[in-house]
Amino acid sequence: MTSSMRSLFLDAARAAAGLIADPKVAAAWDEPGALPKMTVGGIAEHLAHQILSVPEVVAVPVEGGRELDIDAYYAQLRWIGEDPDSEINTAIRDNAEQRSAEGPAGLVARTAAALAHLTADLPSVPDHQVRMGHWQEGISLSVDTFLRTRLLELLIHSDDLAASVGLETPAVPAAATESVVDVLTRIAIRRHGPVAVLRGLSRTERAPKAVNAL
Repeated sequence: MTSSMRSLFLDAARAAAGLIADPKVAAAWDEPGALPKMTVGGIAEHLAHQILSVPEVVAVPVEGGRELDIDAYYAQLRWIGEDPDSEINTAIRDNAEQRSAEGPAGLVARTAAALAHLTADLPSVPDHQVRMGHWQEGISLSVDTFLRTRLLELLIHSDDLAASVGLETPAVPAAATESVVDVLTRIAIRRHGPVAVLRGLSRTERAPKAVNAL
């Protein structure tokens, strides 16, 4: 899993970095994006954060943490299913919008530098426990599980950014999409139940109105 997940993450990160650097993104930076109450620049910043945050996180091993698997990690997240105007979702939006003040050129440069660093160093990082600073105290993930969560963010927000400026969603390896869809399906089953998800994927005549994961 180690080499394949890291390779998938890097492939998705390269695709996202290329999208962020597209001239259409810079041209529409301050325009409304495809997500409510977010500009194109804010979405680009949030997408880039899934790359920019990784070097520091994976470089610092955590000892004694309660290591979660992918299902337990998403089960404890407070923002899943929250109203878009909830405190936590508002904070995520505000943070991205504030960072977008740097403009597109600065973000493109920082993203490229982080990606170059990760391309060189990520393959050799041990699969130790890591954590992000805003997580609940005592919780950690393995490096590979953490990268799987970032892969999900990269694919979802690459689609958001592409839709915001009328570009095609960047292509990634099929295994990357399969990994993300697997995680989303597990979350959807937990939220809506197995029968609802089964019907949503197989039977239009009995499909529920929504089986969204997030």
